[in-house]
Amino acid sequence: MIYAFIKKGSFQDSVSLMIISRKLSERPEVDQVSVMMGTPANKSMLDSTGFWHDDFAGATPNDICVAVRTEQEQPGILELIREQLEKELNDIASASGNSRQLNKARRWESACQKLPQANLLLVSVAGEYAADVAREGLQAGKNVMLFSDNVPLEQEVELKKLAQPRGLIVMGPDCGTAMIAGSPLAFANVLPHGNIGVIGASGTGIQEITSQIALRRRGITHAIGLGGRDLSASVGGISALTALEMLAADDATQVIAFVSKPPAPAVRERILTAMQQLKKPVVALFLGARPEHRREGNVWLANSLSDAAHVAALLSRVAQQKLEQPDVAGKTICGLYAGGTLAAEAAMLLSASLNIPLSAEHPNGVMLENGGHRIIDLGDDSYTLGRPHPMIDPTTRNIEIEKLATMLQTGVLLLDVVLGYGACDDPAGAVVDAIEKVNAKRGASAPLVTIATLTGTEQDPQGRNSQAEKLRTAGIAVVETLEEAVLLAESLIQPPLNTQDNAHFSLLEGVQVINAGLRSFALDLQNSGTPVVHYQWAPVAGGDVRLASLLKQLR
Repeated sequence: MIYAFIKKGSFQDSVSLMIISRKLSERPEVDQVSVMMGTPANKSMLDSTGFWHDDFAGATPNDICVAVRTEQEQPGILELIREQLEKELNDIASASGNSRQLNKARRWESACQKLPQANLLLVSVAGEYAADVAREGLQAGKNVMLFSDNVPLEQEVELKKLAQPRGLIVMGPDCGTAMIAGSPLAFANVLPHGNIGVIGASGTGIQEITSQIALRRRGITHAIGLGGRDLSASVGGISALTALEMLAADDATQVIAFVSKPPAPAVRERILTAMQQLKKPVVALFLGARPEHRREGNVWLANSLSDAAHVAALLSRVAQQKLEQPDVAGKTICGLYAGGTLAAEAAMLLSASLNIPLSAEHPNGVMLENGGHRIIDLGDDSYTLGRPHPMIDPTTRNIEIEKLATMLQTGVLLLDVVLGYGACDDPAGAVVDAIEKVNAKRGASAPLVTIATLTGTEQDPQGRNSQAEKLRTAGIAVVETLEEAVLLAESLIQPPLNTQDNAHFSLLEGVQVINAGLRSFALDLQNSGTPVVHYQWAPVAGGDVRLASLLKQLR
């Protein structure tokens, strides 16, 4: 049996009403209670789910429709439900009033006046009205995040085409998360600041990859959502292209990570082409696609969220380390390894990174020699004949290191420092002694960047942490893996790029938000220190489309 009533002229957001519906449904006298605004879409839902009552026919989008389902007659149930509904609505109003005086406005013009520097409109109203609200924001020169779902596809395309020539972005519809300049938008996590910018056509995809980046002790600059349909053939990646342009122009973003649900093939190629034109490394994850190649120029193709986070964190460390090193662009790389397997892997990685062939033969432990670049295994028999292995006695390697004092074309030295029983008591100290002699002879005008990896544990006799600290104190870059060492070496010898970009996006410098829809989003922004005005939006003219159109014309 369905009981029903209407509360006139009391607009509330859908999430608040869903929570109220759940609370009212917990009453023992009822089977279930549905509380919705009287929009056409909600009326259709009430009908299709068996909650329809003829009283709802005259409800407007500004009216609350309450349907009570009971298994048997319940005289007086409506008064009980009406009383509890009023209490729940009063609690919402009271919570809003006590929220450190949330700045509120009932009209769009008032919201703009209260926050004249607002550069983002966050929209979470019902989908059938969201495009009109977003359009008003775009026409006022504000970026838009559309949390709202059920926005027609043609309206999404229209909004994004309206934003593009204005230098604005539309994130969404159905954009669940974003984090811009430290401001949490909709569903967002508290993340460490770093140098990785994230773009995602997947809300939980953004949350997962940024969380995994944080677990890897790296941080983000911004996370820009796109909405699930942006990379469809119909939309064509309009917002994705704008987001790439935004992060390309952002000095703080040194690495870009991109994640999306399966895109349309033509759009995927368009986005990849745009990525390859950037001057920054990009990690791209197109879910559902198995990349044929790991890397295409500056673009790394990942095959899972964890893989994308791993590569982004790796490139982030490389970018950070590069900033701390002197300029050796145009120079060559030399690797002097005590470990044969480490020398072999370093040679393979460098060969792939610089697109040069490995040495077919390995005379005197030479694993790679091409274009002035060399990787040598100093544990080769030619070096240990009548002499201790360099892991036991570093003299052999020190001699080779000191030769670099006159080889000024070499700008980067790759080394391994191997710890453990049987190894030298202080391998890091031996490396430091040799490097200091080389640097003293070369002088500041011919720097040599030394990059070391450590093999061993803190429990080894030499102690991993103290060995690493000794290297760092001497100005030697200590990295976590051979892959990181080679990537850092490659980046250091690349000629500097002209990074001048005339594009300017004030949104990335700091967000100021007009929030239309869910009050909780405004509260989260306020608690994070983001300037925000809560625009208490309600359908114009009670949702009467004809009257709303006439009022718009009168303006």
